[in-house]
Amino acid sequence: MATVRLTMSQALTRWMTAQSIEQLDGSIEPAFAGVWAIFGHGNVAGLGEALYGVRDEMPTFRGHNEQSMAHIAIAYAKQKQRRRMMAVTTSIGPGATNLATAAALAHVNRLPVLLLPGDVFATRAPDPVLQQVESFGDGTVSANDCLRPVSRYFDRITRPEQLLQALPKAMSVLTDPADCGPVTLGLCQDVQAEAWDYPESFFTPRVWHMRRVMPDGGELDRAMAALKAAKRPMIIAGGGVRYAGACAAVTALAEQAGIPVAATQAGKSSLVESHPMYVGSLGVTGASAANNLAAKADVVLSVGSRLQDFTTGSNSLIGGQVVALNVQAHDLVKHGAMPLMADALRGIEALTAGLAGHATDKAYQAEIADQWSGWMDAVGAVCDSPSDSNSLPSDSQVIGAVNRACPAETIVVGAAGSMPGELHKLWQVGAVDGYHMEYGFSCMGYEVAAGIGVDMAAPDRPNVVFAGDGSYLMLNAELATAVMMGSRMTLIITDNRGFGCINRLQAGTGGAAFNNLFVDSHHEVLPEIDFVAHAASMGARAQKAGSIAELESMTAEAISRDGVDVIVIDTDPGPSTAAGGTWWEVGVPEVSERTEVTAAYEGWRDGKQRQLLRGE
Repeated sequence: MATVRLTMSQALTRWMTAQSIEQLDGSIEPAFAGVWAIFGHGNVAGLGEALYGVRDEMPTFRGHNEQSMAHIAIAYAKQKQRRRMMAVTTSIGPGATNLATAAALAHVNRLPVLLLPGDVFATRAPDPVLQQVESFGDGTVSANDCLRPVSRYFDRITRPEQLLQALPKAMSVLTDPADCGPVTLGLCQDVQAEAWDYPESFFTPRVWHMRRVMPDGGELDRAMAALKAAKRPMIIAGGGVRYAGACAAVTALAEQAGIPVAATQAGKSSLVESHPMYVGSLGVTGASAANNLAAKADVVLSVGSRLQDFTTGSNSLIGGQVVALNVQAHDLVKHGAMPLMADALRGIEALTAGLAGHATDKAYQAEIADQWSGWMDAVGAVCDSPSDSNSLPSDSQVIGAVNRACPAETIVVGAAGSMPGELHKLWQVGAVDGYHMEYGFSCMGYEVAAGIGVDMAAPDRPNVVFAGDGSYLMLNAELATAVMMGSRMTLIITDNRGFGCINRLQAGTGGAAFNNLFVDSHHEVLPEIDFVAHAASMGARAQKAGSIAELESMTAEAISRDGVDVIVIDTDPGPSTAAGGTWWEVGVPEVSERTEVTAAYEGWRDGKQRQLLRGE
């Protein structure tokens, strides 16, 4: 058997460059688009040297924070429909633990990222090494063990030959539609530099084909019968629709069978907003059209959704029979669903063929159109309303202005705070895959990093990133990276001087204004933060919009040019879009001295009575 002598790190990087993935259009592309790295004593000598050796085949990018580097990689994989990915390497200690939040984000959203933190010495000769976490009860524990519960697959490489087993297993998880998520390989720093005679066959180029599960005949027949018998069916488009490349197929089924389609946060932009069978976003951040139809639907076909509480109104919104089309068995049993295990594309194709000639009646289709027309009137009322020169604009007015200024192919990016809820309701998507929201983990600080990843994944499309001042302050360092890399990004910072979203939730549950807005937090001096100067100091073109009209004009200019633009606008932390939405369960104190809390608790009790706890 022919062998080649390599260090473990050299073998790892060579193997990574030999992996490719079949894309949705049938083309073949390298699996790993690059590696994000902050070097330290735990990875610079071993893995750093190996990455230098493959820099032309697999580039290494430098970031400013380990968490945000991983966010970039995750956003890239999300925008590439999970068919290309990146790796992230850190040193041991704080570099490794900084990955935990990003790993959890990828785990919740089921997105692939390969995490390669340095680890302690396998020999333990210098034990304890600098930054080592010492467990007095378990000598095998290192800082990387905190990544175990947020990794789909975890391994610690203590011998160079372990790569022969670990790497194929890692790749099988990264490319599995059902079990996709973060993979962590802790790389002991002495083993990174240790050589071994690897079989040359280990580095033979391999193409990974994403598995497409075909529907079981019995499950398909039962799902078909349920849909044929339905008088008021509805489709929920989840993220799995986009990852499976099933957007056109879902559109065709909706058109053929006259079934309305509502979207989750991950599924929004499966259909364009103007499609006659699209009825908007679903759930707590949903459109009234989608929620009204969902509440009366007798059969709901959930495609590629994990049906989390924001989608289902904490299980109070959907009363009809759920048919769950999904590749993940865990998702098939939620909400008493009728299971249909299948790839979203193959499942929808089979249902479309079986439902040929079958369609909902004209009265239902007319109701769908009326519901959508009413919702669009509500959207126009909040997005297109003129700004009062004597008051700060609302988030909805900001969204309306930016939406009008952006071309149809723009990708809108966001994460936690006020904007995901408002964007889910109000943003008018002009092209498929034009909505990139991280709301599974609702992670503040994702936004700026995600803009880089989205631009790397779709450089032919402009993107606009929304971040509140709270999210921007939490993790903004990669703005300098975006400038350094020549990224194309238009960042809108809405400054409401605090955590406006949670401030509204606090008020909505009867709580006193406390510790969310600057003015209601412990302070000696209220901060006046110059976000324009801050962004400009990192190399971005930055300006402040004094009005909604200025914001629209500035956005139109920024979105059309290369480089990083930051536009700051002051907003009112109080209002949110009242139209649409549904109940969401938040624990309200049963006993309180505040009458507002007591009233909120009664509202909670009303919601609990509508909640459907289906155990069947």
